[in-house]
Amino acid sequence: MSRYYQMELRISGHNPMKKEAIKNASAKEWPFEDWQEYVDEVACTTEASLCGGESEEAFVERLAVAIWQANEAYREIYVTATYLENLPYEEHVTNRADYERLIGNTVKNKETECGA
Repeated sequence: MSRYYQMELRISGHNPMKKEAIKNASAKEWPFEDWQEYVDEVACTTEASLCGGESEEAFVERLAVAIWQANEAYREIYVTATYLENLPYEEHVTNRADYERLIGNTVKNKETECGA
């Protein structure tokens, strides 16, 4: 079973000498690319699928191990996982009463604005 996600990754306080190793290790676990680099942080957001029934928690643990090994030290890792296949949404349907209310108000407002 494949599940489509957006993963946002932020790593701060890493060893600057290990930055490329961290990025490469992360990319082996998830197709991270187009990194943003800040003074003391690297970040990336990419969409892909978790495969084989892997949970979000298991993915984060796998990613953390790869990053910590590349950094050769602990760093706090922030991962925001957004499941994209079944996002919540709201449906809005307009009817004739809405048309009359909205268009009628617009016409009345225009008449008032123009001094007619």
